[in-house]
Amino acid sequence: MKIADILRQNKVVISFEMFPPKKWEGLEKTKQTARRMAALGPDFMSVTYGAGGGASDFTVSVAEEIGRQGIPALAHLTCVSAGRGKIDEVIGQLQEKKIENILALRGDLPADGDFVLPENFSHATDLIAYIKSKGDFCIGAACYPTGHPEAASMEADLEYLRRKQELGADFLTSQLFYDNRLFYEFRDRARGAGITVPILAGIMPITTASQIERTIELSSTAVPEHFRRMLERYQGNTESMRQAGILYAVSQIADLLANGQNDIHIYAMNKPDVVMDIMALLRPLIL
Repeated sequence: MKIADILRQNKVVISFEMFPPKKWEGLEKTKQTARRMAALGPDFMSVTYGAGGGASDFTVSVAEEIGRQGIPALAHLTCVSAGRGKIDEVIGQLQEKKIENILALRGDLPADGDFVLPENFSHATDLIAYIKSKGDFCIGAACYPTGHPEAASMEADLEYLRRKQELGADFLTSQLFYDNRLFYEFRDRARGAGITVPILAGIMPITTASQIERTIELSSTAVPEHFRRMLERYQGNTESMRQAGILYAVSQIADLLANGQNDIHIYAMNKPDVVMDIMALLRPLIL
């Protein structure tokens, strides 16, 4: 099923994101994780492409396993370090496995500078247009509530998002954030800029102290003072940090739902137990 059709159903949509293994020996364990998360009944699940495309060989396998569980799968596809041949190969595999949904991304640039941006695939817009020409896919794209770190301004970033929509993006998924006001402001500005496709709010629960600095660094998101105080209070106790992170994520989602944001994407980080606890608290709120 295409995600665009799910998002048109005028209901609360909850999706999960997971990542593929780095090596073949981890594939079966990752598929078990996919099955456990699929059993929680998300509306769809996405599978990342791996840093620099390094885990791309496993994305299709994990997405296929998700589909076997009766859950629509969204496969990430990036153009960093992937030439036209590799992109064609992955698209062909997805078509063969009847996976209809692709999240088209440029991808994060490796910190060591060891990457290649293939000719004609310098930006996500290039990839969106190319995927659209290759088949009847539902295409998602990424957005940043505080603007892309490389964008000259928020206005420039919104124009780039509008271009993604124009070229065929059917929905947008936001980068994680911990201050809902930033998301609301972004959503309003996006609508004002003519972006009409659904926008999913990206939520990543922080449940371990080791996640904190790395997550904030990768996302370039602003950290509200009340969130920072929570981290400082509980990061010294493993179970307290886990519970506080789950409760904060649920409180964010509850506030989003109360403010008309029905499409929620949970960055699950291959932690089915965390997602299970979140969903147990969320179900009474999904009216």
